[in-house]
Amino acid sequence: MQRGNHTSVSHFILVGLHHPPQLGTPLFLTFLVIYTLTISGNGLIILTVLVDTQLHRPMYWFLCHLSLLDMTISSAIVPKMLAGFLLDSRIISFGGCVIQLFSFHFLGCTECFLYTLMAYDRFLAICKPLHYATIMTRSVCNYLAFGTWLGGILHSLFQTSFIFRLPFCGPNQVDYFFCDIPAMLRLACADTTINELTTLVDIGFLALTCFVLILTSYGYIVAAILRIRSADGRRNAFATCAAHLTVVIVYYVPCTFIYLRPGSQEPLDGVVAVFYTAITPLLNPIIYTLRNKEMKVALRRLGGRKVVKPH
Repeated sequence: MQRGNHTSVSHFILVGLHHPPQLGTPLFLTFLVIYTLTISGNGLIILTVLVDTQLHRPMYWFLCHLSLLDMTISSAIVPKMLAGFLLDSRIISFGGCVIQLFSFHFLGCTECFLYTLMAYDRFLAICKPLHYATIMTRSVCNYLAFGTWLGGILHSLFQTSFIFRLPFCGPNQVDYFFCDIPAMLRLACADTTINELTTLVDIGFLALTCFVLILTSYGYIVAAILRIRSADGRRNAFATCAAHLTVVIVYYVPCTFIYLRPGSQEPLDGVVAVFYTAITPLLNPIIYTLRNKEMKVALRRLGGRKVVKPH
């Protein structure tokens, strides 16, 4: 067999999360509840924004995309994990593994771009309010939003093709609960040093660039807020940005822990990965509904409750 051109592996076995056998059912029920709440919570946000005309603004249009991303990224990972807990179904085909890795990095990269776009939107709204409506038109919003999806596809195509050009000729136990780059590199029958460096540089550069742009946007935002004379005005401006800043931190910290150490084999990596594949998609709708007055009012309207406007 010529290395790099063929593979003898037709399927992989997902080892999953390391846990005592007696915890299989409790873990299944726990993650089933988390997954159900993730789908319903994000679905409710999408429905609310689409139905309520008062939310037809760029900020909430981007929030719709974020909710759709959270639903799909959770659906790409959690159902297979649930099957492993309850049915001990840990086998995934070679093609299924390719699709799972591609989907995860496509959706994750798109989310990274979207967070940056949402920060730019807040920058325009607070720092350039007089020009906001002319800059963030509906067509511009559509182009920017779908540009994040296109960027995610291109990034994931590069990463996926680069990983699966490696030969997989024997070991097929993925010491992880889904097919991801660090776990797959450990199974390749070849020197993966270049792949590890590429992962570090590519994902690291992408994440760092987006994070710097987000911090730059918020640097200008904070400076503009501090110039507001009214205490209520400053408080409202900070409240508008607080939810986005919270989800950015929740998203970036676990990803940095995993992908800046592509050769790591620590058991803690799996626990951290669970956080951003299962927990973070659930936290986003909670954070945005609890910290956003407009969203809470819109949810009450959707539920048919009368909202009394303050005089």
